[in-house]
Amino acid sequence: MGLISFTENGLYCSKGDFYIDPWRPVKKAVLTHAHSDHARAGSEKYFAHKDSALVLRARLGENIRLETAGYGEGFSCHGVKVTLYPAGHILGSAQVAVESDGEKWVVSGDYKTAYDGITPAFEPVPCHTFITESTFGLPIYQWKNQDQIMAEIDQWVRSNQALGRYSVLSAYSLGKAQRLVYSLSKFGYPIYAHGAIYNMHEVVRKTWDLPPVHWLKPDTPKDAVQRGIILATGSAIDSPWMKRWSPYALGICSGWMQVRGAQRRRNADAGFVLSDHADWNGLITATLATGASCVYATHGFSAALARYLKEHHGLRTGVVKTAFGEDEED
Repeated sequence: MGLISFTENGLYCSKGDFYIDPWRPVKKAVLTHAHSDHARAGSEKYFAHKDSALVLRARLGENIRLETAGYGEGFSCHGVKVTLYPAGHILGSAQVAVESDGEKWVVSGDYKTAYDGITPAFEPVPCHTFITESTFGLPIYQWKNQDQIMAEIDQWVRSNQALGRYSVLSAYSLGKAQRLVYSLSKFGYPIYAHGAIYNMHEVVRKTWDLPPVHWLKPDTPKDAVQRGIILATGSAIDSPWMKRWSPYALGICSGWMQVRGAQRRRNADAGFVLSDHADWNGLITATLATGASCVYATHGFSAALARYLKEHHGLRTGVVKTAFGEDEED
């Protein structure tokens, strides 16, 4: 079938004898990024971008066998060349290019095409075959400019403060939280965080220059917090931890907020369409920019994206089932 095959363990390069983001323990795993649905424990050896090293060790264990490289770098094994390129998804995320005997495949991992101010921007990589995610692979998913979304959050926080309510934003601890901290700190708000977000943010700050957040400890004065923004993981929303911040307004930061009714189903007071994945136009633009004649779509609305690329752009397409989730689980 080519350089990469689709197996029960994940995407496998038999000639180089390695897997890319395997969902079962393997001998060698090349990782696109550190979200838990792509970086799983148990493999003998890992290879990833250098900026994800500390996060991977925090999540998979300090003693994992880990080799890293920068963008434009990689390794060679049995005549197969592996090179990492920016994916724009989260800090340390990478696309994986695999080359041998004049054939080149690129595995996108998760990616977004809009620059968020902190993550190196997505870089289209010319190839023959492109394996693309399609989390938001429907035309209804089209994102606003990030500055516009942050301005909306700012107005929401100001309104909550005027009403005496605490402002709580739900976000993944790795990726989304750092975007929010970076952008909202510019408005002058102190940022307070659930322990899971605080701990991960501190790990990330060892590699990246980002504003600090305040850990919400049991003895944190409640009056001080009302002047800022609280970041919480999705799993903390219905926990006793949240009750302490009553009265509060809950805002969900997710691409799924694009769909009418999603905010109501999550029992949120506000929904902000902020995603670390490419929207529909981003997926199409990124895929065509690779020049690939063959495209495999996975992870999301894969059938819709594959059909569009085939019918409107004449590409050979396929759909691949994987064990990747919406994103990481906190």
